[in-house]
Amino acid sequence: MPNLTLEDIAKEAKVSRSTVSRVVNNLSNVSEDVRKRVLDVIQETGYHPHPAARALASHRSWTIGFIIPHSVSFFFTDPYYTYLTKGIAQACNQNGYTLALFLADVKEDEEKIASRVARKGFLDGVLIQSGSFGDDVIIDRIIEAEMPLVVCGRPFRPANVSYIDIDNVISVYNAMTYLIRLGRKRIGTITGPLSRTVGINRLEGYRKALLERGLPVDDALIVEGDFTENGGYYGTQKILPHNPDAIFAASDVTARGVMRAVHEAGLNVPEDIAIIGFDDLPHIAFTESQLTTVRQPIGPFGVRAVETLMDLIENGINPPRRIIMDTELVVRGSSGVSRR
Repeated sequence: MPNLTLEDIAKEAKVSRSTVSRVVNNLSNVSEDVRKRVLDVIQETGYHPHPAARALASHRSWTIGFIIPHSVSFFFTDPYYTYLTKGIAQACNQNGYTLALFLADVKEDEEKIASRVARKGFLDGVLIQSGSFGDDVIIDRIIEAEMPLVVCGRPFRPANVSYIDIDNVISVYNAMTYLIRLGRKRIGTITGPLSRTVGINRLEGYRKALLERGLPVDDALIVEGDFTENGGYYGTQKILPHNPDAIFAASDVTARGVMRAVHEAGLNVPEDIAIIGFDDLPHIAFTESQLTTVRQPIGPFGVRAVETLMDLIENGINPPRRIIMDTELVVRGSSGVSRR
């Protein structure tokens, strides 16, 4: 049957044209029986929707934007973003969307990107990796355009914004509590950037655990990092003169730098200094001293972000969606055993 239309498929399957459209576009609110009937007709007839016609008929571009603001300047050097982008891309492929990546090399790029993505018909929705105070400008611009938006990471001003995140406070609190139960009393930390909610929240979890267990919060044991290996290395060199017996690193990449500095100082992990990281990146966690770390579901996080954005596209942007995904403390050799 040449030049088939949605109406032809609908007639053969004995359903409405809109139902066929939902099946073709892999949308929800179609029963499994009806979906199977429509797919059977499509297979029998060899129908293939034309991409341009699909976009015109639905008034959609079938393209999702992923914006990396200038604040995330280490996008290409931090493997976290490799796993996150892979999850986002997989979800886009599975749901028939094209992924468009926007990188802001300098702060001035963000205004240009905001203007482009806010144009009606250019994108169906936007994901943005955020959590820095300055990113609120670009977020506000997209919200003003009434563009479906999901922020990856909790924004500084979460009101009226859909976002997906983990509970960074509780995640670090649990890791710190584990170290304290092992008998570690002078626990240092190399934080994430304190201009970002993720860095602030992970430091809050660190402080909370110490205070609730009656241990002092010693500022000499706290050094601001930037999620890089060098940040962990040089931060640890500042902490070592203050005799830590454990260090919590705000990322696995940071933990790799911590280990390097500890070993260069002639100290052993975990006998002298226990170490815990954050992320559970495979190429780091299983090297050297078998890193104990907080596992967050990075790939599934990207998939869930796309699914949440699709929900906004299909069902409207209000009320804002707030998704918090679970983490897990994965205990390996770098944290050692109980000293009690």
